[in-house]
Amino acid sequence: MSAVNYTKFNSAVFLLTGIPGQEDIQNLWIPVPLFLIYVISILGNSVILFIIKTDPSLHEPMYIFLSMLAITDLGLLIATIPTILGIFLFNSREISFDACFAQLFFIQSLQCIESSVLLLMAFDRFVAIRDPLRYASILTLPRIAKMGLVCVLRGVAVILPLPLLVKWFQYCRTNVLSHAYCLHMEVMTMACADITVNNIYGLFITVLTVGLDWLLIFLSYVMILKTVLSIASHREFFRALNTCVSHLCAVLLFYTPEFSLTLIHRFGNGSSPLLQIVLGYIYLLVPPLINPIVYSVKSKHLRSRIIRVFVK
Repeated sequence: MSAVNYTKFNSAVFLLTGIPGQEDIQNLWIPVPLFLIYVISILGNSVILFIIKTDPSLHEPMYIFLSMLAITDLGLLIATIPTILGIFLFNSREISFDACFAQLFFIQSLQCIESSVLLLMAFDRFVAIRDPLRYASILTLPRIAKMGLVCVLRGVAVILPLPLLVKWFQYCRTNVLSHAYCLHMEVMTMACADITVNNIYGLFITVLTVGLDWLLIFLSYVMILKTVLSIASHREFFRALNTCVSHLCAVLLFYTPEFSLTLIHRFGNGSSPLLQIVLGYIYLLVPPLINPIVYSVKSKHLRSRIIRVFVK
């Protein structure tokens, strides 16, 4: 009877994990830094959104794209707060299948949308440097709105099949996930069924979205570099490159852990589980924390507006 009840229990929920083997550190030292990361990240992105919305001088393409990035980062924070802080603060490990699939969808669709926004920001820098006289006429507000809508629709459309596919599987194992949140790459391995379709589709959308976006961003910077190398003045050369520093930091923060985690999940069977878990937290929590700081430091206009608000 106990075995039957255990099977039914596991068929109803997944069990999330904080940091396996590090329970002492997890209970003493991890909750406070994690809580602070969430607070700082939410405040930082919210302040940027507030400043851009209330200051008409910042209603320019670059800052509108930055506000899109901030909204996406806030969405990721909200999607992960219940389970990550639930585990580290309250040791709440259980998550129902439906809640897990919903979290899976929001995390991965928002990651896809963020990748698209980073691509738009690369296009914005390319147009600003390559053709500054036509910059405002090319990136008009209606066109930016359409670009943003396409990013959202693409993220939803390509990720929506993932929770639908895993929802139809039967789960008869222990169902203990190694992270404090749900990801498709791990959830599908819990199924007692053939997951070939999920593997192929997951790899396909990774290449189609994140891989394609990264390639187009790389090509954008090749064209930007080609353009700035033709500038005769060293001062203008460095000034043009300086406008790209914040975006390059955002790109590296997003794609480095993204690609590393994808490769480890698919090909790194002998890799350290702790490395996977640490990369997983970096992948979700570091970009929303660092992006507002980098853009606030590098953008004089944004920095001055933020200082003015807090000085008052």
